[in-house]
Amino acid sequence: MRASPPLHAASTQNPSAGAKGAHILVVDDDRRIRALLTRYLMREGYFVSAAADAREASALLVDFAFDLIVLDCMMPGESGTQFAARLREGPEPLRSAPILMLTALHETRNRVEGLEAGVDDYLAKPFDPRELSLRIASILRRARRPESVDPLVRFGPFAYDPARAELATQAGEAVRLTTRERDMLQILVEHAGAIVSRQTLASRESEPKAAERSVDVEIARLRRKIELDSGAPRYLQTVRGQGYRLVVDAPRARKMQS
Repeated sequence: MRASPPLHAASTQNPSAGAKGAHILVVDDDRRIRALLTRYLMREGYFVSAAADAREASALLVDFAFDLIVLDCMMPGESGTQFAARLREGPEPLRSAPILMLTALHETRNRVEGLEAGVDDYLAKPFDPRELSLRIASILRRARRPESVDPLVRFGPFAYDPARAELATQAGEAVRLTTRERDMLQILVEHAGAIVSRQTLASRESEPKAAERSVDVEIARLRRKIELDSGAPRYLQTVRGQGYRLVVDAPRARKMQS
């Protein structure tokens, strides 16, 4: 059972924690940076614990299972790179704990050493806090157990398999797509819920400028295949003056096999 976060991490927790709720360990020997990261990530809805060095981090890892470790590269004693390498050689779940490395070193050699040690991503100091938040969210998405989430993207009576680039009805009947329709649907699925410009939808063509003129035609054809009423689309929507948006269902949790 996962232990509860330390009181200092939860006492002023943002009410939005339920939306994220991941427990992050910040390891940095700079007290100011530790405090800034802790406050910012807590406002973002995360539980946060902090350590000044690898020794303190190791002690916390005995009692708590962290969803991600934000790790400074240069620390007194055991460096961040050495610490990451030690975790990767240890038992589960430490071996697979996602790690975001913070570093003021920009040389390729240092980044390569970190990647060889098993870190998942790098962020150079100084950094924009918003970029930190986006990197963390991206790592956490990749770290989710794939068997716990339905791999199909669903919208209305249809299901799209991004890995196979195949569209089918919920009953399993295949829907035939042209190459252009398949390419456009793949892009829309990759940006599900977001506005996708005509330029982006035409980007996979050898002559994207010319292809932009045919995007509306291709969208109309695709709508006839996935909308009950292509004149009043529910899933493949037009955002006037900006592009198109694919509205999909929330991901479904898959039942685990016993």
